[in-house]
Amino acid sequence: MMGTFLRVPVSVLQVAAAVHQIHEHFFQIQMTSGPSMMPTLNSGGEFVLLDKYHGRFGRCSTVGDMVVAAKPTGPRQYVCKRIIGMPGDVVYTDPVVPDTKIKVPKGHVWLAGDNIMHSLDSRTYGPVPMGLIKAKVIARVWPNPGWLSNSLEDYSPS
Repeated sequence: MMGTFLRVPVSVLQVAAAVHQIHEHFFQIQMTSGPSMMPTLNSGGEFVLLDKYHGRFGRCSTVGDMVVAAKPTGPRQYVCKRIIGMPGDVVYTDPVVPDTKIKVPKGHVWLAGDNIMHSLDSRTYGPVPMGLIKAKVIARVWPNPGWLSNSLEDYSPS
């Protein structure tokens, strides 16, 4: 009788441990806040699916990936931005001002918000170490569920 009595709590504990591992290392649902990624994401109240496995350890290797990274300055906050430049890329530090270029150093990325007028990003705090990337944003969960694709176009001067 005692074995049957313990089976349910042990099963619940196993399921809770599995859910915790998935949340910590693979996927997480997070609510958005702030206007920096508008119009792609609303300034608040949207829920997105984060892929932590491919977001960590430099696995976001494509310009245009939307990522969540630890803000490199001030108190530890997490920000959602788009990768604009990978290591070795030359990027405009301010797209409004011509001839303001920087080469992204090894082990870093250049991040920017889609809403450039309302975004604190690499234009403010410089290249971001790839180790600060915590997850890749892969889908909108609510409202209007759907996959979020890389919306940047490759630019090659003629």
